[in-house]
Parts: sequence; structure tokens; C-alpha cells
Amino acid sequence: MEREGGVVGSGGFSRSLTRVCLSLSLALPRRLLSIPGARLAWGGTPLPGPHTIPPQYGAIAPTAVWVPLAALADPECFGVATTEVFGPVQVLTTWSDGDLPAVLAALERMDAHLTAAIVSRDPIFLNEVLGSTVNGTTYAGARARMTGAPQNHWFGPAGDPRGAGIGTREAIRLVWSCHREVISDVGPLPEDCGEGGLVTS
Repeated sequence: MEREGGVVGSGGFSRSLTRVCLSLSLALPRRLLSIPGARLAWGGTPLPGPHTIPPQYGAIAPTAVWVPLAALADPECFGVATTEVFGPVQVLTTWSDGDLPAVLAALERMDAHLTAAIVSRDPIFLNEVLGSTVNGTTYAGARARMTGAPQNHWFGPAGDPRGAGIGTREAIRLVWSCHREVISDVGPLPEDCGEGGLVTS
């Protein structure tokens, strides 16, 4: 065995690590599919080649799993559906106007409140959702960003559940605490943009 860049490497170890990483990457979609009524929308497989992602990262194809909104009332299903992974995995659901209280309740039960997007042209709907949720950075409007890539996060020590960082009392006292940021982006929309409102978090 030789050391390369501080990592112990050998053929057998590398192949085992690759299998473990790929297995872990595919574990969440499998767990999501165990939720009653869930179905695979796309992906759920190893990323097809050729690509340049090193195999030890366990790259998977972009994946989406649809989960029934009603299933999120079950604490175990909710925990699976809100598991954060740093990979191309998303959870989809559908809802109607009468389901908005259940959607808002689900959003507020989440542990992490870093970002959210409320995509709608309806100012009354936007105000209702903005007034009923707590997130660090919220994009709102017809052109709200749904990427989850924050523009205005304060990445650093903070004790606020809407922020990121270490969160020690000393860090908060010496550095800063977080605040809520609402970024409104209302238009104009491209010609080929569809209708409707969408809440993502």
C-alpha cells in the first residue's frame, strides 16, 4: 500500500470504497421508494459513463422520487423524505389549494431552514406562505430561484436554525447571528414559461 496525497490507496481498498460510496449514494432513493405510494420519477441508477467523476464519489444519475403528501404525516416517512444529501436527489410531491396547511406544516417540521423558494404570480399566496414559514433565505415570485443555491447566505458561525455555521455562543457574540432574507423576483417571464405555483424547500 502506498500513500497518495494523504490517502491510503490500494486496488482492493479502492474498489471496496467505490462500492460503498455508490451503495450509500443509492441508499436514499431506495429508502424513499419504501414510503407507501412513492414512485421513481427518474434516475435512481449509477451515473452512466463516460464521465470524469472519480469512482470513489459514488456518482449517481440525477434522481427524483415522488412521495404522496399524505405520507409525510408519518414521522418515519417524513424523516426519510427530508434527509439532506449532497447529491442529485430530490423529493417531489403534488398538492392542491386545500392541502396548503399540510404543506406549510411539513415545511415547518423540517430541521433545516436554510433556503426556500415560492414560485407564484399570486401575491396573496406568496404572502400567506411567507408569513407562515421561517427560512434564512427565501426566493419569492414568478422567477424565484429553485436551485437551492443561496445568494445571500451568511456562511459562518451562527446559532440561528435558519443559518449555517458552528453556532457556539462565543462565535455568535463575536461574529454575527442570522436574519431572514426574502428575495423577490417577479418577472418578466420567458415566453415558454408555464403557469402555476410551486413551493420547494
